[in-house]
Amino acid sequence: MNASAPVVEVGKEVEVDDIEFDVEHIRADFPILEREVDGRPLVYLDSANTSQKPRCVVEAIEDHYLNHNANVARAMHVLGAEATAAFEGGRQAIAGFIGAARPEEVVFTKNASEALNLCAHVLGSRLKPGDEIVISVLEHHSNIVPWQLLAERTGATLRWFDVTEEGRLDLVGAAAEGLINERTKIISVAHVSNVLGTVNPVREIAALGHAVGATVILDASQAVPQLPIDVQDLGADLVAFTGHKMVGPTGIGVLWGRYDLLAELPPFLGGGEMIEVVKMTGSTYAPPPHRFEAGTPPIAQAVGLGAAVGYLSAIGMDAIAAHEQEITAYALEGLKTVPGLRILGPSEPVDRGGAVSFTVPGIHPHDVSQLLDSRGIAVRGGHHCARPLHERFGVQSSTRASFYLYTTKGEIDALVDGLGFTQRFFGG
Repeated sequence: MNASAPVVEVGKEVEVDDIEFDVEHIRADFPILEREVDGRPLVYLDSANTSQKPRCVVEAIEDHYLNHNANVARAMHVLGAEATAAFEGGRQAIAGFIGAARPEEVVFTKNASEALNLCAHVLGSRLKPGDEIVISVLEHHSNIVPWQLLAERTGATLRWFDVTEEGRLDLVGAAAEGLINERTKIISVAHVSNVLGTVNPVREIAALGHAVGATVILDASQAVPQLPIDVQDLGADLVAFTGHKMVGPTGIGVLWGRYDLLAELPPFLGGGEMIEVVKMTGSTYAPPPHRFEAGTPPIAQAVGLGAAVGYLSAIGMDAIAAHEQEITAYALEGLKTVPGLRILGPSEPVDRGGAVSFTVPGIHPHDVSQLLDSRGIAVRGGHHCARPLHERFGVQSSTRASFYLYTTKGEIDALVDGLGFTQRFFGG
């Protein structure tokens, strides 16, 4: 491929023929990767937290603000028309990227957390005491707390899947027996764990849920950036993800939903553009997606996210997924050479994503992260907004290294060497 992936017109379908994956050429699109930290090359291994941004995304946002900035759907002038076309073009690009049946199935939010809260809020009108909501113990807090709040509001009961010692959802153990039943109204699970890297059997879960009439929701924040996704094939009714983990800007998330379901759900927030007619005696509401997009939306962010999906499409999600699997396999083998290191979750690369969390005996994850940072290596230390999962494995927190399309084997070697330095520093 060229040194830079092509800048793709927002909303335009991209076709790529057998492009060879060249990580060094891809890295050239990300200026921040040329940085040094305290005289050492930056080794960025925190992409599950947020990904870096290629030039084409930054330039798309800059061009919008410098040449096309206006509010959407309101202004009857050239700039307003251009801004509206760019904003809706971003929606169309994202719909194509995830295999939506129509652009109107794509709802813009400010992040995945808001998308999941939207689900909990609008589905709450259907719940009553005795109904049940099913999640799992491996969820991000954003897919736990909204359902806890909903259960408190409605009197519904919150239940959850456990995980096996290997970190995979336990769908067959004693604790899972009868978990999904005729009282189950909502199931919400992660597609890929942000801590364990586990890829969950979402089609099987969706089938179990639909067999009892439940609405099935996926938190796909870690899946959409690294796997080819066809939302119609996943089997879920609603899918949430965020832009900033997929080389897009912060401040924008996406909720995809089956149009017929979105059309029968009530609004989330009230305000401009989500209405049809407003009178002092009451209001009627716009059809999806605008029903769920009150007020001025994230316009420039949608333009940037449209450019991001164009960039990813130009490289090819199959190629990105293959690179992710290769680099994760290499990392898992390297980490196994660190004395005493414990990998949380699957220790083999099969059916797992590019986030690897681990503990180093006798060294707090914050200390591990700080020592690695002194060598220019950026990882995350903590419970990664998944405290219940860490409690399940009997640890307070962990260190997480996470990889993406620009990660090299040399960076993995630097991580392993840095962990050896950390152990020596602490007398290990």
